[in-house]
This record gives sequence, structure tokens and C-alpha cells, in this order.
Amino acid sequence: MRHFIISCLGHLLVIVGSLLAVTASANDEGLRLMQAVYDRPSGRDTTVVSRMELTARTGTPRVRELVTYRLERAKGEFQSLARFLAPEDISGTGLLSVDKVDGSAEQWLYLPAMDRVRRVASDRKGGRFVASDIYFEDLQTRKPSSDQHRIVGRESIDGTTCQVVESVPIEAGNSVYKRRLLWIDPQLALVLRVDFFEKDESVASKRWQLLAKQRIQGFWTVTDSKTTDLSSGHETRMVTLTVKYDRKLPTKLFSTQALADEAIESDYRP
Repeated sequence: MRHFIISCLGHLLVIVGSLLAVTASANDEGLRLMQAVYDRPSGRDTTVVSRMELTARTGTPRVRELVTYRLERAKGEFQSLARFLAPEDISGTGLLSVDKVDGSAEQWLYLPAMDRVRRVASDRKGGRFVASDIYFEDLQTRKPSSDQHRIVGRESIDGTTCQVVESVPIEAGNSVYKRRLLWIDPQLALVLRVDFFEKDESVASKRWQLLAKQRIQGFWTVTDSKTTDLSSGHETRMVTLTVKYDRKLPTKLFSTQALADEAIESDYRP
């Protein structure tokens, strides 16, 4: 009987060890894939003119136009400046984001009506950017090391077999989301869909989808996408009108001074 118990324990340890190995492998593979997405080439700097369409479940879309500049200052440090160009009631509104090497981020918002720059508080990461379905956190570049990643399956999207990765913040409170599910094309290291879970870990509150992509100046570029509030049905669609890479944008463009002074930024519009 003793030998039987020892034998059963031995088999149990082998099974547990195998399960742990599979889990570790899925975790390692998930991190590698997310790192590949993060490292996907996108030029030293990018300039994009986009159309933002806000659509309720019923009603006519509200259309806005904006220009966004992005610069990689050092490996792992990114800066971006977004400015609305139209319509008149939002024209001039801007957002400056600085994503640091250590994973922390700072953001400043400029509102023309108040004619002042104010810092976006860290507890406002879940705030909606100019009443869209895009949160302030969504406009930051999140480092793979900020989350735990594991591959949870495979699924096809429009004929592309994707790896489905679950990402959960390592530190509670580090993100407005409890977890995210990402559908990734492993061949291009390109995200095709993201489901966001805020209050309920089992029910997605928001979804981002890639609608179109194009290879521009050698870089795969998202040219059409939409973010949907799954509760209200409200959608924010982003359509790329113009994109230019590696224009040698100066660091002075990514400052609170340029955020507040549209004359400085407007010199770099394509």
C-alpha cells in the first residue's frame, strides 16, 4: 500500500510539474509576443492627420480632425503631441504625453477656452479624451513589463490566425483595466483586436478593432480602426488621412510651450 501511495504521489508530481511547465511556456511565449508588438518598427518619428468620427447607436456622426506627432527620444521613451484642427468648437485643444523609460507616464491637456495647460492627474487615466471612447490611458505607450501575459488560445480574424493573449497588470491600480485580451497577428506583430475589462473581469466593457492597414514607407500602419463602448454602443472611429515617418521632428515640439502655442506646432503640419 505504501508503494502504491508513493507511486501515485510520484505521478501527481509529474502531472503538476507538466502543467506548471506548460503554464510557464504560455507565459514566456505571451511576453515574447507582446515584446515583438512593442518593438515593431515604426520609425524614429511619426506625423499623422486623422479624422475622428463619434457615433451614437442612433444619430449622425460628429466629425473631428486632428494632427498627432510622435517621437522616440530614447529606447523605451516616447513623446506625443495631439492637436485638434476642426471643428471650431474644439480646434486648438491639445494633449502632450510623455512615456518614460521606467514605465511611468505624464500628460498635459491644453484647452483654448481657458488658455492654460493643466496636468492630467494619474487618477484620471480612465477619463474619456474629448468625450470619445478613447481613454487618456489608451494614448500612452504601455510597456510589456507592466503586465503579466499569457497565451490563452488561437482565433481567426478575417482569415488571419491570431494568438489570443491575456494581459493583467502586475501592480493593482497601475491601469484602469483589470485585464485585456489581445488578438495578435504573429507574422506582422500587429494587434487586430483588443477587449478591455474594467470593473468585471469576465465581461468586456470596451473593444478596439483594426479595420484597415497599409504598408507606408516600409512600416505597417493602422489606417482605420474603431473603439466601441460595449454597453452604450457608442463608437469612436479613427481614419488616417495622411501619415509621414522620419521627418526629423525636433524635441521642442514635445513641450508644454508648443502645446500652449499653436504657432510653434503648426509649422510641422504636413
